Amino acid sequence: MAFSRYVALGDSFTEGVGDPDPTRPNGLRGWADLVAEQLARHSDDFGYANLAIRGRKLDPILAEQLEPAMAMRPDLVTIYAGGNDLLRPKVNIDALMERYDAALGKLVASGAHLVIWTAHDPKASRMYQPLRGRFAIYNELARELAEKHDATLIDFWRLRDYHGWALWADDRLHMNSFGHQRMAIEVLDRLGVEHDLAKPVVTEKPAAPRNEAIRTNLFWIRTEAAPWVHRRVTGRSSGDTVSPRRPHLAPVE
Repeated sequence: MAFSRYVALGDSFTEGVGDPDPTRPNGLRGWADLVAEQLARHSDDFGYANLAIRGRKLDPILAEQLEPAMAMRPDLVTIYAGGNDLLRPKVNIDALMERYDAALGKLVASGAHLVIWTAHDPKASRMYQPLRGRFAIYNELARELAEKHDATLIDFWRLRDYHGWALWADDRLHMNSFGHQRMAIEVLDRLGVEHDLAKPVVTEKPAAPRNEAIRTNLFWIRTEAAPWVHRRVTGRSSGDTVSPRRPHLAPVE
């Protein structure tokens, strides 16, 4: 496939959190930038926009990003939405996916080819493992939507490279730079786009001694988990003061 107008929608996953680059907008790179750079090699007039903002749930993503995206008349749209909803105490997954379905239908009707995701398998995380059933329900519905809209599906759940921690950032929620590169490769391969990205070679770290593991977990609770819970309790989001990294279609530099 060849594309010339690519728009990326979503939350922190698509914004690029976990893959820092101080030279880029919001200080991030991420898998979507890597995909855009490779797509640009196959088009003489390529434009890329990234409207994703960290912390966004599905409804704000659709309310804030859908119409601006369609106004750019993209021929490729990537969207991963709903992950933050699954982490909330209560969520109606069926209703959530009905709204997602309607939005995807609008994007397809505008002429865009879609790339969508399932959620990853959280079995390696003690914190997120209790939500595994939610993730599985979301995933089956996402697979149905991919079939309905003839979308390219990235089945994150089945990507076993992500089942350990080697491709995850220290916050245990976002992919690290290796993880973003691995995801970019998956997207390009599923689209059938030639690229020169090398699959990162990483190894799982051996289990730390008990005392060290306890210190690491306490540090994570203090610096990552507690602030996340505080934002939930106070109704705030990590993206409240964040703007889209690339709000307009522009060439890839």
